[in-house]
Amino acid sequence: MVKWRKFHKWPSLVFALFILLFAFSGIILNHREFLSSVDVNRKWLPGNYTYKNWNLASVKGAVSIGHDSLLVYGNIGVWLTDSTFSGFRSFNQGFPPGADNRKINTLATAGNHGIYAGTLFGLYRFDAGKQAWIEVPLPIPEKRIVKVLVLGDSLMVMTRSNILQADLTLNQLKFSRLAVPVPEDDDNRTGLFKTLWVIHSGEIYGITGKLVVDAVGLIFILLTITGLIYFIVPHTLKRVKQAVKSKLKRFNRFSLHWHNQIGAWTVLILILTTLTGMFLRPPLLIAIANTRVSKIKFSELDSPNPWFDRFRDILWDAQLQRFIIASNEGIYYSDDNFRSRLKRFPSQPPVSVMGINVLEKQGPGGYLVGSFSGIFQWTPGQQRVTDYITKTDYIETGQGGPPFGAVTVAGYIKRPDGRELLFDYAGGCFPMGEGGRLPLMPQEIVIASPISLWNAALEIHTGRIFEPLLGPFYILVVPVCGLAILLIQVAGFIAWWLGRKRKKTAI
Repeated sequence: MVKWRKFHKWPSLVFALFILLFAFSGIILNHREFLSSVDVNRKWLPGNYTYKNWNLASVKGAVSIGHDSLLVYGNIGVWLTDSTFSGFRSFNQGFPPGADNRKINTLATAGNHGIYAGTLFGLYRFDAGKQAWIEVPLPIPEKRIVKVLVLGDSLMVMTRSNILQADLTLNQLKFSRLAVPVPEDDDNRTGLFKTLWVIHSGEIYGITGKLVVDAVGLIFILLTITGLIYFIVPHTLKRVKQAVKSKLKRFNRFSLHWHNQIGAWTVLILILTTLTGMFLRPPLLIAIANTRVSKIKFSELDSPNPWFDRFRDILWDAQLQRFIIASNEGIYYSDDNFRSRLKRFPSQPPVSVMGINVLEKQGPGGYLVGSFSGIFQWTPGQQRVTDYITKTDYIETGQGGPPFGAVTVAGYIKRPDGRELLFDYAGGCFPMGEGGRLPLMPQEIVIASPISLWNAALEIHTGRIFEPLLGPFYILVVPVCGLAILLIQVAGFIAWWLGRKRKKTAI
């Protein structure tokens, strides 16, 4: 029993700070919309969280709204500029306060019908009279918009789970939900990564599951603090008066009692939370990224909507008269306006498990596909995928794309003069070809673009916050801490169990 207590005690002391950071940040991550108005000044974070050269997904794309006017959008919100990017003016009036509320996933112009923006928390239309964005109500509870597409007088809005359509000629938009058939290769299964994700966050059972996981986070915090108390108090007793000493002893016994009881009776859910979290980050993520499993019955994953949380992007190819649908499980197409089951392209470009960030028409029968796996020119009719930067052919292995490529593509702009700009998540903007680089980020944009509390918590929870200190080895923070926490949990339970048996034997 003494051996197991040592295995429980010393790793606990070493990893206590990490456990507290993971627990606090995890609770924050479960309530993104509720905390969306809370921001953190980037100066309190390591230097790699400072905007430089339009990095950190500050820009996702741009749309033209006039002869020489562009709206640039992304994590910085929406900014008005010209074709040479000579100056920028904020175009964010009307969005709720908070960096998360100004994260623009998609922007589309509808001619005389206005400009539409899709955000994390809803659809917005720019009111020219009020010079402000006005939220457009949707007939579904889901708010995360991934794409807004204008086809003539029709407005299509894609969320992570639904495609809505409305007639722009009406005075008030009335959305109807498209019944998108399942693809021909649908196996009624889901990715193991997605399954572990919703288990770890509690989303698998909606708000109830999230509250349960919040409680698990609080238990981690309570066990860590009570464990530290048990370690510190004996060293404190030598320095206090007798009256205080007896109170400290009673408090320490009380604290230890609940530390043991709560830890023992919740050990299984603590282990489950730890294990699922370990597999959501590389390197363990790589092992499960392409594994598919059965949907858990009576859970969020077993939704009657076959596209639940699967949509990522949509594109209309006018030349071929087909819709291109990017999902988290591949890219599909429909040639008959969704009247029959969607077909999967035999040839697939590599797309990171982190999701697709660029889907653009690129010449006859071709598309440009970008993600954290890189950027590729994809010609499905020829079953050909070419690295857009190196111009070398990509050989498909059937294993999908790696989580991170040499270039982690977060955005793309094709300027009115035809020149192209790529936006690497870490390195920022660089031009494809000669010239065309964006000017330095104006200080007014940097100042107006703090990091959301949710994103700051995400950087802590994933271990990326330690990259300036550990370099590329930061990737090991989650698995190493996970293994240590598992050891703490197992050793603590065994020590408690052996002590319990000894007491019963003595009686």
